[in-house]
Amino acid sequence: MKTIIAEKPSVAREIAQLLNANERKDGYLEGNGYCITWALGHLVSLGMPEDYGIRGFDKASLPIFPDLFLLIPRTIKKPNQKSYQPDSSALKQLKIIQNIINRCDSIIVATDAGREGELIFRYIYHYLKCTKPFERLWISSLTEKAIQDGFKRLQPGSAFDGLYQAAKARSEADWLVGINATQALSIAANQDVYSLGRVQTPTLALICKRFDDHQNFKQKKYFQIQLKHRKEYLDFTSQSTEQWEDKKQAEQILRSIEREGRATVENVSIQTVKEPAPLLFDLTELQKEANRKLGLSADDVLQTAQSLYEKRFITYPRTGSKYIPEDLWAEIPELVRILNTVDQFKPAISTLKFGNFNKRTVNDLKVTDHHGLLITTKIPSALTATEKGIYDMIAFRLLESLSEHCSKKVSHITIKVHHYEFSIKGSKILIKGWRTIKGILSDHNNNSKNDNINSDSSHVEEILIDLPELKIGDELKISHADLKEKTTQPPKLYSEADLLSAMENAGRSIKDKEQQKAISNIGIGTPATRASIIETLLSRNYIIRKSKTLLPTEKGLKVYDLVKDKKIANVQMTAEWEMALDKIEKGELNSKQFITDIKDYTKEITKELLSLSIPQENIPILKCPKCQQHNLIIKDKIIKCPDEQCNWIQFRTVCGIQLSIQQITSLINNGKTPLIKNMKVRNGKKFSAYLVLKDDHKTVFEYINPNQKK
Repeated sequence: MKTIIAEKPSVAREIAQLLNANERKDGYLEGNGYCITWALGHLVSLGMPEDYGIRGFDKASLPIFPDLFLLIPRTIKKPNQKSYQPDSSALKQLKIIQNIINRCDSIIVATDAGREGELIFRYIYHYLKCTKPFERLWISSLTEKAIQDGFKRLQPGSAFDGLYQAAKARSEADWLVGINATQALSIAANQDVYSLGRVQTPTLALICKRFDDHQNFKQKKYFQIQLKHRKEYLDFTSQSTEQWEDKKQAEQILRSIEREGRATVENVSIQTVKEPAPLLFDLTELQKEANRKLGLSADDVLQTAQSLYEKRFITYPRTGSKYIPEDLWAEIPELVRILNTVDQFKPAISTLKFGNFNKRTVNDLKVTDHHGLLITTKIPSALTATEKGIYDMIAFRLLESLSEHCSKKVSHITIKVHHYEFSIKGSKILIKGWRTIKGILSDHNNNSKNDNINSDSSHVEEILIDLPELKIGDELKISHADLKEKTTQPPKLYSEADLLSAMENAGRSIKDKEQQKAISNIGIGTPATRASIIETLLSRNYIIRKSKTLLPTEKGLKVYDLVKDKKIANVQMTAEWEMALDKIEKGELNSKQFITDIKDYTKEITKELLSLSIPQENIPILKCPKCQQHNLIIKDKIIKCPDEQCNWIQFRTVCGIQLSIQQITSLINNGKTPLIKNMKVRNGKKFSAYLVLKDDHKTVFEYINPNQKK
């Protein structure tokens, strides 16, 4: 008998169906010599300080360095509970897994084929003190063929020891930095809890720095002259290369140009530019594109893609590669034929040259744990609107990647009036190539002029403008001249797509050329974890989503101001760690050395944070409205009575709005807050209301208009 451990019940069911193990039991499936169970995500995690006998936040205990990290069943914190308790569903599933393993001879690991999937299994394996041999099922999709092929190519568990060592090192490093930094800053802040982390804090620093740069940007007015021309029945414009800050000077020049009425062609540059077909999506690129085009968050995209994967419609989404291996190329025509049975894809496929597909995406050396995102041979059915949007993006990107390049004629003409230089830019499609797939010949973004340094503008193209034939010495009549008033633009606030790019390319911001070369393609986090980093910052009220941008909250800016010059916020160091983890995975670096370096770093940041002097928020003394005996404790998330018998509590964030000290004071002393605006219900609709303290000491809304209650 063999035990198979999947990551989720849905994956276990797919494998069980293929193996004819269809006898349903409590927490597993059985039959045909197999017991197939699942992990329900991270069932086992690293113990907390209290598991080592360290309770509360104590300066003398820091930094906390466990001699040996303890593994404990997953814990949860229920409402009104002071501490975390073991999750009963996790305890139950662990017991089921242990009983099944005891009955079996060996194990097949079928958790997700990646760093975290490996960690999920190994932590369970070590927690249960299991010593039975195990093999690894490594697949990139859940189609019947992929699973069958995977079972034919089962690999010994030891082949993935490097992957486990990297995952374990990542887990322990996050614990060491997160626990010690959080406790150190919280102690410095007089027990006001501020969570810090190895990856989340540098990411917060990116958002806050961009916000500060945006807020502190001083706009300046400047003037440019635009000329209108017409030749060979084509209208086009030229723009002065010079910008003037003095309006009167610009107006004088304009009048001089109007009197002249003609311009002379000084230089003509015409180039044929080839735009290669885009590569397949990796997860980060899919998240960026879906954020721009569909307005979806990185986490929405990951969850949707995971759902499509589990329904067998796409390959494994948590991939960092945009390429496929040579042995997969033979299966691509079949995927195209399947898409050709769907009406919406037929026009695009008709432009492809069967038998002569573009092979740019084929590169064995650039395939990491998983290849680029592909559809599968299963035609989708009963998709939600979001699932369809993501599936279509992946399908169209496949078709684009198989198309030929797009060829453009790009013209750059320089003309002169007197000694003033003007520029004319033109672009004309010669070969549409991959751009015919979705019929988008130009991705021009009208807001592109607002883009600034460090913003991701790789998706912005020139407007297509056809120009007449021009040669040096030609004279152009000026039909009209305009003075354009413009303003310099601040750095663009991060959208989620921009932030993902900044995280992905963190290594490129390093000034030292040798270091930059070493880690230019290493970023903050991995494709699989970047969405959860953003969601962590949101859940901790460090940032908020506003329209399409990510903005720091008052709390987020406060944390950033405290740590921006400290090592905990160093983007470069985080990128270097990601490179170190990659080396551990490849067996090029000892994980013990990495953890030793992390401990040294942790000592430094703990010392830095403990030395901070943090001014306290001016918190008023307010009596508990229920017992009238004790002064309320006012924290970032809750307002509560310290008496456990009384147990009065009020959450500080109500429908997306954090109650200010003034609003809390009014609620307790007057029984009613001032009008609170822009609160949100679950569907995103905004409303305004008063928060009222009733006789039973519970709070309710009082609406301006009684009909709002509906």
